[in-house]
Amino acid sequence: MKILTGIPVSPGIAIEQVFLYLEEDFSELPRYSIRKNQVEAEWKRLMTATADAVEEVRALYDQASREMSKEQADIFGAHLMMLEDTAFQDQMKERLQTTLQNIEWVVWSISHELVQKLMGAPDPYLRERAVDISDVSRRLLNRLLSITRVSLANLSQDVILVAHDLLPSDVLVMNKNRVKGIAMDMGSRTCHTAILARAFEIPAVLGLSAITKEINDSEKLIVNGGSGEVTINPDKAARVQYEGAVLQYRKKEDEFLALRDLPAETLDGHRVILKANIEIPEEVEHLARYGAEGIGLYRSEFLLLTSGQATEEERQYRAYRQVLEAAGNLPVTIRTVDSGGDKLLPEFQSPDEKNPLLGWRAIRFSLARPELFKAQLRAILRSGVHGNVQIMFPMISGIEELEQARALLEDAKVECRQKGQPYAEAIEVGTMIEIPSAAMTADILATKSDFFSIGTNDLIQYSLAVDRGNERVGYLAQPTHPGVLRFIKKTIDAAHKQGIPVAMCGELAGDPAVTALLLGLRLDEFSMTASAIPLVKRIIRGVDLESCRTLAAKALECTSYRHVITLMEAWMAERFPAG
Repeated sequence: MKILTGIPVSPGIAIEQVFLYLEEDFSELPRYSIRKNQVEAEWKRLMTATADAVEEVRALYDQASREMSKEQADIFGAHLMMLEDTAFQDQMKERLQTTLQNIEWVVWSISHELVQKLMGAPDPYLRERAVDISDVSRRLLNRLLSITRVSLANLSQDVILVAHDLLPSDVLVMNKNRVKGIAMDMGSRTCHTAILARAFEIPAVLGLSAITKEINDSEKLIVNGGSGEVTINPDKAARVQYEGAVLQYRKKEDEFLALRDLPAETLDGHRVILKANIEIPEEVEHLARYGAEGIGLYRSEFLLLTSGQATEEERQYRAYRQVLEAAGNLPVTIRTVDSGGDKLLPEFQSPDEKNPLLGWRAIRFSLARPELFKAQLRAILRSGVHGNVQIMFPMISGIEELEQARALLEDAKVECRQKGQPYAEAIEVGTMIEIPSAAMTADILATKSDFFSIGTNDLIQYSLAVDRGNERVGYLAQPTHPGVLRFIKKTIDAAHKQGIPVAMCGELAGDPAVTALLLGLRLDEFSMTASAIPLVKRIIRGVDLESCRTLAAKALECTSYRHVITLMEAWMAERFPAG
């Protein structure tokens, strides 16, 4: 038995045998020289393979358009663009003519160079784009070499899918009823596989580095998508333990789902709001299942991270409208694009930026590109006639940025009127508090905001000077650090003094261990992954506000995050002894 730890990207527990899905590494790829008079024949072979690949991808695009959202279908639209890209073809033709090597080697060498260059980039988004190039080149090479891969659509039994990396096409075509869990060498919380695993509610752990080298087909595997642990060949005791955990997980899930229609209200009658965070439109389906009272964070950048699509107002409008109509009368808060940092728009990549997380990102990017920004604002405003929409600006550092963003929103309204386009006139505007300067000037920002939403993921890393993606210092990213708690308290107090509500949309909002503490700090709204709502609601309905306020007061007096954790654990154990 061996336990590996990776990145937990989709909650749940699965115990099944392994289906090892390894992509062809082309280690035996033929390489040979050709004569000049053979160049044309080799080129025709590539064009035939390209035409076949285009047909194959177009079928996937059509399937995705029927079964999923337009945003997911556009993944394959991007692959079509690559296959039909004349610049890419010209590069291969030039390499073919100058090296006089067979076309398989030309395709592999060019794609390999591109993939290696992207994989070495400091930006995670660029690294993940290497997956798209691998997908396209693999299709071409499979056609050229007449290789037929096993289809994940034909799985005949329940399995844990183990792979080095999964391509978007793999995830789309796989038999989702048979894939009970996913474990992968590569990947992050924002890669396509992670997004789709959450949308399909498949437990998944990514970033395991070398699980494909540790395991063989048909061996048993346990995937814990909540903890990030993967157990290879579990012994009898581990299997019994995890089988019990699965039953307990399902039992608790049933119990928690029974709370779906009950209010998030403390024992002494204090009411708060629980909403869901979403990344793709398909996740709207989870609102009713888990009792979400709306969408507190729609991460719009996932809609825009497809090459060639960032400026299309109509595309954005259709996606926002789809979400709003599916949500009905529930409020939907759309965060304007949080590009930059670890999420670069393809058209505006800045690979030479030394410190992208402190650089040209989020509202800074939007204000520097007012036409792109107004296109998104118009799309949001127009979608507002189909539901209850709110807008939220990310990474505001001071009042100047907020005033500029609001001015451009007013310009967008004028442009909608001039074009005769119906739009939501009375739209609430929120400010994200995720920078220390914003927390320190919350009293000023509150005068120009209809609500606040605390983004704890960034607030923690900026407050503590910790890159949360850096394994060497990741342990320092402690959400209960006294400095972080004081920023949260200051933000909430300033907002309430101005008479506006405060939400939290970072990962901390969905952590049941700190729910009581946040209640005590007087947080008005929690927004989280939809599946986390029932457990958080259970905590809320099992405590009284006055006790929570006493807990918060004691936590604010603690001198270290360890003291806060000890305090909360003891407090929770007393009230929820069963865990």
